[in-house]
Amino acid sequence: MLGVKYLTEAHLKGFEKYKYNSIDKGFLSVYVMHPFWNKCVEFLPMWLAPNILTFVGFLMTVVNFLLLSYYDWDFEAANPAENTVPRWVWSVAALNILIYYNLDGMDGKQARRTGTSGPLGELFDHGLDSYSAVLIPIYMFSLFGSDDLPPIRMFFVIWNVFLNFYLTHVEKYNTGVMFLPWGYDFTMWGVSITLFLTTVIGPGIWRARTIFNLSMANVFEIILIGSGIVTSHPIIIKNIYMSYKNKTGKMRPFLEAVRPMFPFLWLFFFTTIWAFYSRNNVLSLEPRIMFILFGTLFSNIACRLIVAQMSDTRCDGFNILMWPLVATVAVSCFPWYEQVMGSEIEANVERWIVQGLTIFVTIAHLHYGHGLVREMCSHFKIRCFKVRDRPVTTAVRKGLKHAE
Repeated sequence: MLGVKYLTEAHLKGFEKYKYNSIDKGFLSVYVMHPFWNKCVEFLPMWLAPNILTFVGFLMTVVNFLLLSYYDWDFEAANPAENTVPRWVWSVAALNILIYYNLDGMDGKQARRTGTSGPLGELFDHGLDSYSAVLIPIYMFSLFGSDDLPPIRMFFVIWNVFLNFYLTHVEKYNTGVMFLPWGYDFTMWGVSITLFLTTVIGPGIWRARTIFNLSMANVFEIILIGSGIVTSHPIIIKNIYMSYKNKTGKMRPFLEAVRPMFPFLWLFFFTTIWAFYSRNNVLSLEPRIMFILFGTLFSNIACRLIVAQMSDTRCDGFNILMWPLVATVAVSCFPWYEQVMGSEIEANVERWIVQGLTIFVTIAHLHYGHGLVREMCSHFKIRCFKVRDRPVTTAVRKGLKHAE
């Protein structure tokens, strides 16, 4: 396993030709956040590698996950009788989200400022973002609790987040342009403000009823899912259509254009079967671990798509890490285990399987991510967390002026 290479010659040659191309029309980001980040990045030392900013920001989301997992493993924080989360935890979580969001906005500017822009930085950034796509929603589940937002509904909320993230990269795979979603900025601020309010008022506020007797969890679901359907998905479809109409995109045949969706839909299919047909309803027994398992598999699929769209190579139609998932679903949901062992699979056995599979998939994904970084650093003769030693020219120092 240590000798595995994840990047082919075609990938590396594609990375050599790659140039970042993005369009950001979000009001909040263009008129508020980008000017703010342009000022903030001026205070950063020139020796500070942009990937350090990216990684520290990502670690803030990991810290949040660990904190809330420790204090609210079973998503009971919203229940006044069970609430074990100190109020300071919500403040720390809110602050960490803002740190993550702002460092994520500044890393590219620091790269241009130090003359270290390149495909590694973008892959590193978006790859870690794909992991955060599962970590951040889990914080919100602690606000509402499993009574108002049962694990099966949490499951579909997470898949909505996965879909919104993934479609943006499918769009880039076909158009060659990263159209930055304007809803991202509002989401980050909304999550942070919500967590700060929880510090002041307590998580019990999110159990209140609203119009039509809807719970706050229902409102959260409606806003999150509705915003993607209304403000994101139609725009993505339009952008891809216009790239074909104006012949500005990759002009792939239909089956090649939708190929990135195959591993995504396979993952959705197998995880949905498991969520609904587990003999022991394991999603309710181990929701947090199940979500991390699904999020890790999703991140691996997303990273492989990002590699393909940046190197302009054909993306995978199936992800190899899904084979152990398929085997697990077969054992957990269908009667073969009973026929072989003479009894139904016990709840504890299925929980051990979930935990073991999560550990295996996480190690495999981390090995994949480390391998990508190592191979790209070797090919481009750079260091991931170090600015290359060379004189900083006037053009580089002025790079921030031309940053998006």
